[in-house]
Amino acid sequence: MGEDPDEIAARAAAAMERADAASREAGVRLLDVGPGRALVGMTVQARHVNGHGLCHGGYLFLLADAALAYASNSYGTSAVAAGADITFLRPVAAGAEIVAEAVERAKAGRSGLYDVTLRVGAEVVAEFRGRTRQVPGLPPPSE
Repeated sequence: MGEDPDEIAARAAAAMERADAASREAGVRLLDVGPGRALVGMTVQARHVNGHGLCHGGYLFLLADAALAYASNSYGTSAVAAGADITFLRPVAAGAEIVAEAVERAKAGRSGLYDVTLRVGAEVVAEFRGRTRQVPGLPPPSE
């Protein structure tokens, strides 16, 4: 009998949290993780705001990318983004709590496809689609 998939996902996520200085410095928090899925959050602070007084799109992308990373590495095999697109639907004000939910849509060989929905409360503020590739030779995220 193999290891519990939820345990593998939790161990991989813990290793990634320790190593991901970019997400940590941006204020990204892991809320939940499981095989092929992840939920992360971030509170929009003054450092995240652009010249219009709204959350900078780069931080929205970073939050979605962090969710993608947790979801795609949740099997304990190293995966990196191969490409991604984001559609900004609504502006996000300072002080807002943004939650990004990543869901695996397809996995074929070493390639994966993930959708990430960013919400403030029940309102969808952005949609992100990421493509990943498992990379042999990188240390697994659980080390």
